[in-house]
Parts: sequence; structure tokens; C-alpha cells
Amino acid sequence: MAKDANGTQLNDGDNVTLVKDLKVKGAGATLKRGTMVKNIRLTSNDKEIEGKIDKMGVIVLKTEFLKKA
Repeated sequence: MAKDANGTQLNDGDNVTLVKDLKVKGAGATLKRGTMVKNIRLTSNDKEIEGKIDKMGVIVLKTEFLKKA
């Protein structure tokens, strides 16, 4: 069961926001705190999700840096 930084359960299709700035490896960009990640998908690893970010496409993020919107 995937949980966000506050311990709230995450489900497929949820929208989440970032709780801190994150550097994206290979993209040379930084995702800013408060960035919306739409329509997440849970992965086989409870500590990671896949989500779509505007202008970046699909990205894998650790749940410890997310907050349910």
C-alpha cells in the first residue's frame, strides 16, 4: 500500500503535489515544490509511483516527496 509523506493512502488516478524541490536526473531540470503530478499509477514498489507532469511526460517519483492533492 503506497502512502504519501503524510501517511495518506495513494490510489491509481490520484493527483499529488511535490513537497520539496527535486532535481531530475538526465533532464537537467528541477521540479519545484508544489508541482502537480496528475493521474498517478501505482507500481509494484510501494515506495514509487508513475505520474504525468506537464511538459515532461511520465516520470517515476518516490512517495516520500509527495502529498495527496
